Amino acid sequence: MAVVDLVMPKLGESIMEATVLKWLKQPGDTVEMDETLLEIATDKVDSEVPSTAAGVIEEILYNVNDVVPIGTVIARIRTNAAESVSPNPVVSAPVKETANTQPDQVAEVVETIQRPAVSHSQPSNGSSNRFYSPLVLNIAASEGISMSELENIPGTGNEGRVTKKDILQYVSDRKQGKTTSQKPHAATQQNVAVTKEAPQQSSQTNQLATYQGGNVEIIEMDRMRKLIADHMVRSKHTSPHVTSFTEADVTNMVMWRNKVKKEFEKREGTKITFTPLFIEAVVRCIKKFPLINCSLDGNNIIVKKDINIGMATALPSGNLIVPVIKSAEQLNLVGLAKQVNGLADAARNGKLKADDTTGGTFTMTNVGTFGSLMGTPIINQPQVAILAVGAIKKRPVVIESPAGDSIAIRHMMYLSMSYDHRIVDGSLGATFLTAVAKELENFDGEREY
Repeated sequence: MAVVDLVMPKLGESIMEATVLKWLKQPGDTVEMDETLLEIATDKVDSEVPSTAAGVIEEILYNVNDVVPIGTVIARIRTNAAESVSPNPVVSAPVKETANTQPDQVAEVVETIQRPAVSHSQPSNGSSNRFYSPLVLNIAASEGISMSELENIPGTGNEGRVTKKDILQYVSDRKQGKTTSQKPHAATQQNVAVTKEAPQQSSQTNQLATYQGGNVEIIEMDRMRKLIADHMVRSKHTSPHVTSFTEADVTNMVMWRNKVKKEFEKREGTKITFTPLFIEAVVRCIKKFPLINCSLDGNNIIVKKDINIGMATALPSGNLIVPVIKSAEQLNLVGLAKQVNGLADAARNGKLKADDTTGGTFTMTNVGTFGSLMGTPIINQPQVAILAVGAIKKRPVVIESPAGDSIAIRHMMYLSMSYDHRIVDGSLGATFLTAVAKELENFDGEREY
């Protein structure tokens, strides 16, 4: 008999942790290879984790709603294979020695083994074994929070760990002068539990006191809305946002689409919307200005060679998700249209995979879908820019020609782009945005698709 460790799988380059939503198997249950064991959630998408071995569930190390770092052992499966074929002997050996320990003790042993792989490059005061995710450490560094100060922040995560929400709340309270001396992390689990629950009770009491007697309805945010809120706050804390605006005469593009849309759908089996036309123009301009397609890692600028375009998509619940069109530079208009429609349908039907929302290098959001003329979008980290396209409206416009100026009714659209001023200056941001507008204005109305 052998014991195989099931670890939290890697879900994307920017995803460092996942939340356990539901266990589909319990200790003692039989599981087959690739059978779904549990459902998890990240700040991007919900996903399922399959079993990496066939056997019997021996132990589950994390409960529902626990936040688990990527690469951490979350369960153990006893198989019929010989002990020597265990795929993870380094982790299994110490656990085998502590076979008679309680589940909490086993989890603690595993965490100690896993920690060096996750945090060997992270700062430490040399006196604490408390785990901090890379995201929490990055926020602490950007906000000037020392390690000793970080040690005293109460954590609401598993085993008292500091979560994104905890550190962002601490930063907000510190800026408002609300922080007080905290109890050391060495407090007992009882004290941690009190610290974890008290603010929630206080917040709920304050809400009820504030709205008591009013004609209101209090709705608790669902899990996805909380994750979106955390992601947006983190983006604002991370990047100094600058937004530039321009407008484009898209009459040629509108007339061409109206002319070919029926034939396009009949021939290609998918609709032609404006989104793939916008993405096509964006890709062409990124090739001219590659610095827009990058991310920042400390003092290093990481220029991405692949152009992976994220497209913000509204869900029936009112929440937002950003599926990604991978290697968009390699797709023609038909390919882009099929990718756009396929990902949008999967998003609305809850069928997106974890990989569908990772790896984006530039994001576009169509605020015009809901009638907005323009917007000031928030950057989708770790990207450095996001483009918003507004509603297309007919307006009287001055047309310049060799025969003189004239006024004509044209299809006009505003474009706005928010960018990270740490990397993208106004000259590059405005130049890129203007280039996209020119691409749309110079659309070939006689082109083939």
